[in-house]
Amino acid sequence: MAMMNEKDYYAILGVSKDASAREIQKAFQQKARKLHPDVNKEPDAEERFKEVSEAYAVLSDDQKRARYDAMRSGNPFAGAPTANPYGGGYSGSYTGGSPFGGFPFGGAGYTTSRRSGSAFNPETGADVVVDVELTAAQAKGGARRAVKYRRYEPCDHCHGSGSVSSGSAHTCPSCGGTGAVEVDLSFLFGAGMFQTVCPECGGSGRVISDPCPDCGGSGRTPVVTEAVIEFPADTHDGDTVRVKSMGHAGTNGAAGGDLIGRAHVAAERLEGPARTGFYLVGFSLPFLILFGVSGIVSLVTFICLAMLVSGIVSIFKGGVRDRSTTWWKRGMSQVVNGCANGLLLALISVSFASCSRGMMMGAMPR
Repeated sequence: MAMMNEKDYYAILGVSKDASAREIQKAFQQKARKLHPDVNKEPDAEERFKEVSEAYAVLSDDQKRARYDAMRSGNPFAGAPTANPYGGGYSGSYTGGSPFGGFPFGGAGYTTSRRSGSAFNPETGADVVVDVELTAAQAKGGARRAVKYRRYEPCDHCHGSGSVSSGSAHTCPSCGGTGAVEVDLSFLFGAGMFQTVCPECGGSGRVISDPCPDCGGSGRTPVVTEAVIEFPADTHDGDTVRVKSMGHAGTNGAAGGDLIGRAHVAAERLEGPARTGFYLVGFSLPFLILFGVSGIVSLVTFICLAMLVSGIVSIFKGGVRDRSTTWWKRGMSQVVNGCANGLLLALISVSFASCSRGMMMGAMPR
């Protein structure tokens, strides 16, 4: 597949592909004045300003523009600079998100950072978390469960390096290894030089000469994998089992993440109406106890009594048959949490009610 830059720098600046250097500079100056954060207060102004600056940093440099045009044409060798530091290898530019487009991934917070197809940026792969449903019997006696999930695995073509024929990385020719390029903004409010992420190496400072066409230079490809997770005896809801190196593969040969199986035992899971019910019971108890000891009957007493009844109904509505000891322990924890939150309010309410009753009795004729 052709390694084409996902960002159209010409469209970003609003110029044609055969625009002269003067036209590119003029378009950049106009957009930069409008989008500069000191002038434009829109939420996305700063990001758009950086994007325009990035486009100008590439198109204003003849060699970078030649490499960029070559990559967009699908020929990574066209327009390559004469003094190629890789000895005639690939030096094109590919920026944008994941090289896998919209392939859907769920699980353990997998994120992709902006990188170019030629960028060499080894990053450890993320873990993949899979929720596995277990019955109470399976949780108590242990169970082996097969799961199917999506992940990145090392590319077969380049063996995970991201490079077809060479596993070594080279200093990025666009930024000299710094990971950033500078744009002259001295014409704009005296801002001077503006630094932005290098569009060729994605900020890593290193590139590979011949990115793999199968994985886009990342060293990994998306697959659907099956694995067996073995839960030990006496597993409880929320317990996890880790399977080494079965998560997302790392980029450019970096270590991979793990597969994490998380037990979901419905008989132990306290949620929904039952969770709320236990909390309401705990919250109302301090009020009823303190008001009962003080011998005070007020509107608050009836409200808390209704709250107690409502909580009990919610608990039984969620079902209490065949619930495990863990479920009841979690319910009692919610009761304690409710008591802790309601105790201070209950003390204040009782004190206020006692003072009010004392004042009324003192005002009564003897």
